[in-house]
Amino acid sequence: MRGKRKEFKLNNKSYKQLFESLYPELCVFAYKYLSDLDIAKDVVQEVFVKVWEDDIAFHNENHATGFFYKAVKNKCLNYLKSKQYRVTERYEPANLEAYETGQFYMSEGVVIETTTVINKAISKLPEKAAQVIRLSIEDYSNNEIADQLSISINTVKDHKKAAYRKLRGFLGFLNMG
Repeated sequence: MRGKRKEFKLNNKSYKQLFESLYPELCVFAYKYLSDLDIAKDVVQEVFVKVWEDDIAFHNENHATGFFYKAVKNKCLNYLKSKQYRVTERYEPANLEAYETGQFYMSEGVVIETTTVINKAISKLPEKAAQVIRLSIEDYSNNEIADQLSISINTVKDHKKAAYRKLRGFLGFLNMG
C-alpha cells in the first residue's frame, strides 16, 4: 500500500513565480494552436485564473507545469471547436484533428523548450549584441538593425560575429551531430 503523496499548494508567491515562468511559454504554445496572439493570451490567463479560483493542488512543480500545458491545450481545442471560431475562422475539421494528436503536442513542446533555451542564452550576451541578434531573428537586415540601434553596419556585423561565437558555446550541448 502506497503512502499518500504530499500535495503542492500554490500560495501567492509560488503562484506568481509559476505565472512569470510559464506565461510566455504557454502563450507561444497556445498561439501555435490558435494563430492569434490576443486570443492565446486570453486562453492562458483564463487557465491561470481558473487554477487560482479552484485552489488546485499539485504533486510537485513539474506536475503543475504539465497540468498548465494540458489545460491550455484543452482550452485551445475547445475554442477551435466552438461555434464562435467556426463562424469567424472557417473551421476545418481536418486541421483540428491534426492539432489533437500527441505528435503535434510533443513537437510544439520541443519548439517551446528550444525557444526558451535560446532566449536564455541570448539574455547572457552583452546588451547590444543581444539586441542585434533579436532583431536579426525578427528578419531585420543589417542596414535596418544599424538604423534601429543607431550604430554602423560594421558594428552590427561585429556584434553578430561575437554573439554567434558565444551562442555556439552556450548552446553547444544542442549539437546532435
